[in-house]
Amino acid sequence: MKIDGKPPRINLTEIAVISLIGRIAPPLTRGSAYRLGQDGGLRVLPGSGGITLSHRIGDRCVGLAADHLEPAVSFRAVDQGVESTKGAANRALNVLACVGNKVEIVSGPATGTLGVVTGKHGGVANVMADFPVKAMRRLRIGDMIRVTSCGQGMRLRDFDQVTVMNASPDLLTRWGVLVRGGRLSVPVTHMVPSALMGSGLGKSSAARGDYDIQLFDDDIVRRFRLASLRFGDMVAIMDAAGRFGRSFMRGQVTVGVVVHSDSTVAGHGPGVTTLLAGPVNEIAVEHDPEANLAKILEIRRLARPKIERTFVRRTPHLAPVGSIRSGRRLST
Repeated sequence: MKIDGKPPRINLTEIAVISLIGRIAPPLTRGSAYRLGQDGGLRVLPGSGGITLSHRIGDRCVGLAADHLEPAVSFRAVDQGVESTKGAANRALNVLACVGNKVEIVSGPATGTLGVVTGKHGGVANVMADFPVKAMRRLRIGDMIRVTSCGQGMRLRDFDQVTVMNASPDLLTRWGVLVRGGRLSVPVTHMVPSALMGSGLGKSSAARGDYDIQLFDDDIVRRFRLASLRFGDMVAIMDAAGRFGRSFMRGQVTVGVVVHSDSTVAGHGPGVTTLLAGPVNEIAVEHDPEANLAKILEIRRLARPKIERTFVRRTPHLAPVGSIRSGRRLST
C-alpha cells in the first residue's frame, strides 16, 4: 500500500545478513606510469586503491591531481579458491557489500574501528569504506575488514517496476526516499544527462561496480553544475536504464552515488554505483544540495558546493619540449 509521506515498504524480513571479509588493497599501476589524457596529454597521477588520507565522503571529487581516486579506504577479498573459482571471493564481496553496510577493522593496530561501505568500483573491483582520519592513520595495507552485508535482494513492495540494489535498508530509510503522489520522491544533488555516461556502459548487471560521468564538454558540465560533484553525492542519470545492466532508454532513470574522482582519460570521469533504477512515472527525483552520504549517514560535515575546473582543464596539454617555440619550429 502506497502511503503519501511515508517511506516505501520493503521486504525486510526476507533479506539475509551475511558476514564478508576483505583486506585493505594496495594502490596499483598498470604498465606505464603515465595516463594518456583525453586531450593527448601524459600525466603521472595517483589513482585507485590504498588508504586515502586526504579525501573522504563529502569532499569534492573534481579538479584533483588524481585519476579515479577512491576516498578513504579501498579493500578487496583474499582469493583462496581453486582455478575454477579464481576471483569468485572478490566478485562475491563486490556484489554483496552494499552502500551503508557497517564495517569493522578486525586486524592490526586499528582493530575494533567501525566504518561504513561507501561504494564499489568496477574494473579494479575494489570496495570503498569510510573511517575517521585518526583511525586511518593507524591502518596498514593488508589489514582485514569485516562487512556486515545486508541489502541485495531488497525490493520495494509497492513499486514492481523499480529495482533497488547495492543499498542497505538503513541507507534507504535515512536517505529520505518517500512516497509522494504515488511515486517515489528521491533526493539528489545533480541530474546527469545519459549522453555523458561512459565507462561501465553495456554491463549485464549493475549489481556491482560503477559507471562514469564524462566531464569533457564544458557547456554541458556548466549547465548541469557537474564540476561541483562530491564523493558521496546522490545523482540521477536521466534517460538511463539500470535494472538489468546499463544502457540508454528514454523515460527511465538511474539513481546512484558518486564513488570515485574525476579522470583525465577519454570515456571516464566520476564513477556512480547504482542504487535505484526504474521508469520516471515511478521515480521522481528532487533536488537537495545535501543529498550526500556524509550528511545522510551523519558521518561528517559536507564540503561546500563549489564549481571546480577538471584537472584536464587545469593542466592543458602542451607540445613536446623543444618542438615549437613562439610559433617557429626549432632547427635540429
